[in-house]
Amino acid sequence: MNRDQKAAVVEEIAEQIRSADAIFAVDYRGISVTQAADLRTRLRDSGTRFRIVKNSLTERAADEAGAEALKALLQGPTALAFVSGDAALAAKALNDAARTLHTLEFKGGLMDSTTLSAADVTAIARLPAREVLHAQLVGTIAAPLTGLVRGLNALIVGLAIQLKAIVDLDPPALVSGEAPAAEAEAPAAEAEAPAAEAEEPSPEPEAAAQEPPEDVAEPAANPPEETDQEAAPDEEPGA
Repeated sequence: MNRDQKAAVVEEIAEQIRSADAIFAVDYRGISVTQAADLRTRLRDSGTRFRIVKNSLTERAADEAGAEALKALLQGPTALAFVSGDAALAAKALNDAARTLHTLEFKGGLMDSTTLSAADVTAIARLPAREVLHAQLVGTIAAPLTGLVRGLNALIVGLAIQLKAIVDLDPPALVSGEAPAAEAEAPAAEAEAPAAEAEEPSPEPEAAAQEPPEDVAEPAANPPEETDQEAAPDEEPGA
């Protein structure tokens, strides 16, 4: 590999370091070419690229990418797994391969600019996959809301059942309600109206009392004169 080729490899690894969500370093001693190819296929399904590069080139790439903490892991044969997907799924695949092949050994890694130890990578491998964690989180959040909705539905259904039972028990009482009392008040009001009309005095008798009767004869203006002569008691009339 000439200088230009090495420079190209360094630039490629540096770009992978910058873009990776997590980087796991493993000791690959004892793994065959066939086993390494099979592991690359399994890791590719989780968005991870498995690369075996000389430590000297990886150190230069770490310097260019600003990942100084990665250089401390480059002791002895080291392979890097660049994770761009589910870190737990990638760590689980590496852990399963290590148990099956009895060759791979975690050295540590980086995640979100945080240095990971070998124990940290093993703990990540034991975590559920990202989809499982999302489902668990959604279930935990939705559980109280589901309980609240069920409680409200039960309350509404119970209220509806009670109202229906009351209606079935005495429908006329509910239907009539205050209506009969209102209807009873109407005739009473109508009965009071004639009484009020009867109490009002008729204006016609007063008018008649004020006008004098037309047929009454007026007194004579000149009364008959009185005479001083009285008829004798013994005299009979016509004597």
